[in-house]
Amino acid sequence: MNVNNSLVARPIPGMFTRLWTDSLRHWVGQYGHPMTWTGLGLFVFLMLFSWLGPILYPASPLAIHANHLLLAPSWQFPFGTDNLGRNMLARMMDGGQATLEVGLLGALIAISLGIIYGMIAAMSPRWLDKVLMRLLDALLALPGIVLMIFFAAIIPLNALSLILVLGCLSWPGLARIVRNEALAYKERDYVLAARQFGASTFYIARTHLLRSMLPILIVNATFMVADLILALSGLSFLGLGIQPPHASWGGLLNDGLQLVIIGPWWLIVFPGVAIFLAIVAMNVLGQGLLARLEGR
Repeated sequence: MNVNNSLVARPIPGMFTRLWTDSLRHWVGQYGHPMTWTGLGLFVFLMLFSWLGPILYPASPLAIHANHLLLAPSWQFPFGTDNLGRNMLARMMDGGQATLEVGLLGALIAISLGIIYGMIAAMSPRWLDKVLMRLLDALLALPGIVLMIFFAAIIPLNALSLILVLGCLSWPGLARIVRNEALAYKERDYVLAARQFGASTFYIARTHLLRSMLPILIVNATFMVADLILALSGLSFLGLGIQPPHASWGGLLNDGLQLVIIGPWWLIVFPGVAIFLAIVAMNVLGQGLLARLEGR
């Protein structure tokens, strides 16, 4: 009997990878939805525009054309030029890289922190769970945008620092979701059986609990990317985002608003549309995944 228990409790080599791969493949096939593919296709288009675009259209986003100030869109400058004669199409591509990088990497940090904190709270003794939840309540009570503005105002502003700030301030909500889901799943029969066979807490958390929460985590990840893109755009609009000469869509929108009164509509239309499409893409993707998750 002891031999059988040890065999069951010991992870089989490659089991963790196969479980996650099979789960992801089954989940993608099960939860495919027209909204899902629409949102995903739109977001992939924005990524191709930002990273593949500079290869197909190798114009410098920093080059100044003194004889082409505030030109409307044309064949030579498809998105027009700004008040320094810089190519707006090239700057939109450069700004897209910064905006999407901050959104995606910041969301990755927030998701990782949320999973770790939520899992620790769920798998800890009751007293420690209560302490961690009270700390989390205190963090959730603080206004997020005010904290973002505060930290953005006191640290050097670049893509890396903004990724860290936005990622480290955006995880508490997800941590609560992870904790609540883990508490629900850890009472399931298959989890209790694994514990009886001697499986460790870490093995149960990574193999059974996280695998069961995979759909919910993916849905929340899409919404978080949209939230961070919007947060970065808001900070950039306040002058606390990516700093010149580098660009972000929010920064370009802020620059355009200062000049739109004299007529160059293209300076706000293209950045505004890009931000709108990025947020819509991730929200539509998340809504499509959520619809399939709820069986609609």
